[in-house]
Amino acid sequence: MDRQHTPDPRPRLSDAHRRLSDVRPGMSTPLLCERPQRLSLPVELPAGLGYDAVGTSPEHGERIMECLPRIGCVFTDDRRWWWIVPSGSHVGVTWPSCASYAVGAYLADPSWTRASGRPRPGRPRLIHRPDGDSPYTPPIPLYFLTCRLAGISPSWSLGAAS
Repeated sequence: MDRQHTPDPRPRLSDAHRRLSDVRPGMSTPLLCERPQRLSLPVELPAGLGYDAVGTSPEHGERIMECLPRIGCVFTDDRRWWWIVPSGSHVGVTWPSCASYAVGAYLADPSWTRASGRPRPGRPRLIHRPDGDSPYTPPIPLYFLTCRLAGISPSWSLGAAS
């Protein structure tokens, strides 16, 4: 029996970029938009599970750093601290509204890019490198601590993974 290929229904990044670059009504030139930038992990830290990023405020970031027993790669820019977690760490849980979840660690609204492509001084930089060989912050403790700092109860769905 031959398997048939079913195309991925999700839009490709290049398709989204192409749509954003189209000429808008009343504009004589295309709207130039930067592709979302991905946080780059150090080469020596393999991310075999893929990776996403959870953004928190700097204030929460400092408290999280003090409380978690194990911390992976952490980046910071002018507005957020970005915690590297395994891909899919958002499935079945509701992250607090004070946190940002970036699938694939692509920052959809990069405040640190310009139309010219030159980075602003606030470009995310690595501020914590883990002691071991894993780039990940364990997502469950990060999730519970983020909920606690936000003053909300954790919320998850057991059926989301099936």
